[in-house]
Amino acid sequence: MLLNELRDNPGARRRSKRLGRGIGSGKGKTSGKGVKGQKAREGVALNGFEGGQLPIYRRLPKRGFVNIFRKIYAPLNLGALQKAISEGRIDATQPITEALLAAAGLVRTRGTAGVRLLAEGTITQAVTIKVSGASAAAMQRVTEAGGQVEVSVPARRDEAAESR
Repeated sequence: MLLNELRDNPGARRRSKRLGRGIGSGKGKTSGKGVKGQKAREGVALNGFEGGQLPIYRRLPKRGFVNIFRKIYAPLNLGALQKAISEGRIDATQPITEALLAAAGLVRTRGTAGVRLLAEGTITQAVTIKVSGASAAAMQRVTEAGGQVEVSVPARRDEAAESR
């Protein structure tokens, strides 16, 4: 196959309707826009405008709560960590930090509060991991493999469980 033999699939590119090309075309004169008015002109932006009636997005009540102070963590699964160690992208003999994980391309730390270790997958080597957070299952799997997890952000205490 040569470059000049490449073709689109049939129907992949549809010819645009030629507007304003005579009454025989079906889209002549006003080009299907009707007569005069704002919508017949260029640059119309009427999304959500209902002719002066209160728009639906203002009539409906707002629901829920968005915490603007929430912390977003970059997730890191144990399986992805083990794969990176097996491929030689990370040295398991040295402590694994968030900066090392970002340099290896395992996590994107930009705009996040750190890295959270999750228990998806398995780890077979003893490693020392220094991250912002970790799930209990992930910490257990790392310790079972002979390693340890150092968490820099303390876990929040559940007030509901505390009051029971």
